[in-house]
Amino acid sequence: MILKGTKFQVKVWKYLKTIPRGQVRSYSDVAKAINRPKAVRAVANAIGKNPYAPKIPCHRVIRSNGSLGGYSGLGGIKKKRKLLISEGILL
Repeated sequence: MILKGTKFQVKVWKYLKTIPRGQVRSYSDVAKAINRPKAVRAVANAIGKNPYAPKIPCHRVIRSNGSLGGYSGLGGIKKKRKLLISEGILL
C-alpha cells in the first residue's frame, strides 16, 4: 500500500501499523515513538486525517486519560468502540 499524505502524516500512519491488535497507545505515546514528543496535537491531526482506517489502525490510539478521543473512519466513535471491543480492549 502506497500511503499518500504529508511526510509527517505518513510517518504517523506507518507507526500506527506497528501497534499490535488488542493494544492501545495514547496520542502522546505515538508522538514519543516517532521522536516528536512535543507534537501531540500534530499527531492527533495526522491520525484524524487517516484515509486508510481501519487498515491503518488509528482506532488503537486513545487519549492519555483513557477516553476514546475521536475516530475519522466510517461509523465514527461508535465504530471505534466496536473495533476495540472486538480486539479484547475493555472500555
